[in-house]
Amino acid sequence: MSTETAIWFVRGLPRALPGIVLAVLLFCQPAPLHAQSKSDTPLPDSAPGSASATQATASVAPAAEQQPAASATAAPDKAPVPDMLMVKSVISTALQFLQPRTLEAHSYRDFTLWGLASLSALDPSLSFDSRGANIQLLSGQTSLLSRPAPTDGSADDWAQIAVDFLDTARAHSLAVRTTSREELVQAFFDELFNHLDPYSRYIGPTSATSDRAARVGGEADIGVSLGQSGRYLVVSAINANGPAWTAAIDTGDRLLSVNNRLTAGKTPETVMEWLRGEEDTPVVLRLLPPGQRRARTVTLRRAKTPPETVFAFASGSIVVLRVTAFSSDTAEEMSQYLDQAVQDTHLKGLIIDLRGNRGGVLQQAVTAAALLLDRGVAAVTSGRDSQANHIWAVQGGDMTNGLPIAILVDGRTASAAEILAAALADHRRAVVIGSATLGKGLVQTVAQLPDEGELFVTWSRVIAPLRWPLQGLGVMPQVCTSLGAADVEKNLHDLAEGQVANQAAITASRNARFPIPVSQIMSIRKTCPAALGTDRDVNVARSVLENPQWYKTAINAIPDDAVTAPQISAAP
Repeated sequence: MSTETAIWFVRGLPRALPGIVLAVLLFCQPAPLHAQSKSDTPLPDSAPGSASATQATASVAPAAEQQPAASATAAPDKAPVPDMLMVKSVISTALQFLQPRTLEAHSYRDFTLWGLASLSALDPSLSFDSRGANIQLLSGQTSLLSRPAPTDGSADDWAQIAVDFLDTARAHSLAVRTTSREELVQAFFDELFNHLDPYSRYIGPTSATSDRAARVGGEADIGVSLGQSGRYLVVSAINANGPAWTAAIDTGDRLLSVNNRLTAGKTPETVMEWLRGEEDTPVVLRLLPPGQRRARTVTLRRAKTPPETVFAFASGSIVVLRVTAFSSDTAEEMSQYLDQAVQDTHLKGLIIDLRGNRGGVLQQAVTAAALLLDRGVAAVTSGRDSQANHIWAVQGGDMTNGLPIAILVDGRTASAAEILAAALADHRRAVVIGSATLGKGLVQTVAQLPDEGELFVTWSRVIAPLRWPLQGLGVMPQVCTSLGAADVEKNLHDLAEGQVANQAAITASRNARFPIPVSQIMSIRKTCPAALGTDRDVNVARSVLENPQWYKTAINAIPDDAVTAPQISAAP
């Protein structure tokens, strides 16, 4: 999600993971979508978010030269003086990271002047004049500071220029002077990224720390959730990624004590704190299973547990996997549930529910595709930096041996979730049901900055197996459910007649090639407008899976060259 200088490769996947992924990247999460709204708004975070970010470094130059003192009329300032050496280090590191990686080429000068426009946002009386050989900071018509623009300067030279102007602005403007270091840096990057795509961004230290914890697991615990049942605390859920998953613990067990501390009279929140602690330290639980009189003792070791993202349940002869995001263990969770599901000899189909899934780790989406494809290209990423260009191929074998699959999507399905849906649809491995997805087909790489903040920089575009770009278009379903109940009934009737009502839009989306005019994107998407998912989607998926001829008709709506590897050049 932020910029990252490393590419990860899948190593030592569990036996249950047959797919081998050739390369790994982070994929960020876009913003939520209101029903049938525009599809280009970012969250990120997403995800939008996975693998540890590479620590970027920068040399710290001498402090910026002393600026003129504040005027005598300026109000006294009690705000702490920002650490301008840190500000310079952050800006220099960011410039070095941005320059070779953005989708379109920009200079250090561009980035620096865009960022310095934050001073005008903080204090409208301040402005810049960069038309001549020098760059000037003005207050009204008065020049506060003039500096020659570095010719072919380094990132460090331009970072020093930025700090000089920030220091001068602090000396002359109360609004700037009372801005904290974190606010100053945030404002600088907010203005800079206003000139780039909607997904590139800077995340400050506090938010970045919590985001990293959400991606890879925060404080160590044992991976259970607790609830209240009458006077007792009970295990309400067990995280498939945590230490408790393979232990002799079941939902419904009463938790009597933690490390000999009795839980009677305590709240779930209090006892959850007892379960947290240093990684790899022991936790001794006293548990009483329902209907039994004899308690048992279980000893576990705490671990950092990524959030659970896959939830499974059986509905008759169909298994539903609800995938809420793509974190660092999502594919492994899917593998575990698939391994259990295929043991059922009466299983007729699988529903993968990606509605509301705003993405996460790109590698996990590709690995998830590898669980269900025998071989082939899952996606292609293309950017200016050679490290951003990859053909993401998988091989190894379909865990389900060709079990019919329906994928549910809606207008909030984005990024990594769209990659999985597009890969399975283009390979005629699944029927996509719902509405047009968000259309977030840009990949971010992540850098951790010296202030512990993170920089998310878009550095590549995603191309689906049939060579069409995800960005803007999104995934067009084979069965559309966003136009109302009457339209859904017509779609199912057409399937029974061997036809796909949405065929023209499906074909048009698969024939599209980058760059696509906005008018063409809108024309395709309006045939099945983005909307929020409903219970109707599940009912349609069940009908399609239970009617083999309907399923075959929907699968065949996809052009038949999905196995052809895309041949594309790096994005301009």
